[in-house]
Amino acid sequence: MAFTRSKLVLIAALFMAGSVQAAEVIDVHRDASCGCCKDWIKYLEANGFEVRDHVEQNMSAVKTELGVAPRLGSCHTGVIDGKFVEGHVPVAQIRELQQRDDLVGVAAPGMPAGSPGMDYGQPADAYQVIGLTKDGKDVVLADYPAK
Repeated sequence: MAFTRSKLVLIAALFMAGSVQAAEVIDVHRDASCGCCKDWIKYLEANGFEVRDHVEQNMSAVKTELGVAPRLGSCHTGVIDGKFVEGHVPVAQIRELQQRDDLVGVAAPGMPAGSPGMDYGQPADAYQVIGLTKDGKDVVLADYPAK
């Protein structure tokens, strides 16, 4: 089968288009003065996400609107695919959230030392990443040990 130059160009273009992926978009809502939120944003960007940064005046209202239960609270709230990502959640659990239809969100409650965006060289705290199901139940998605 003979390939003309135009066919080769078309094949190359299709191959390249298939190999290039657009960055996934995550909206991050945060307080203007929070440094660890900015560090979590850098972590997300380093892991291939496009971050839309939203500086908020009232984070409590944002969390309430998104359905973040107070027991799961942290300093910032992300939104991806219509689901919330509360606090310093590692990328592995964000990916899991995207794959699970039973979850409305995921959280790393509090601000655990050593979590993404909170890793400043100090000993890491043990923490869990919790998924929130559509019926309001908590599910442990990951346990991170103290170091």
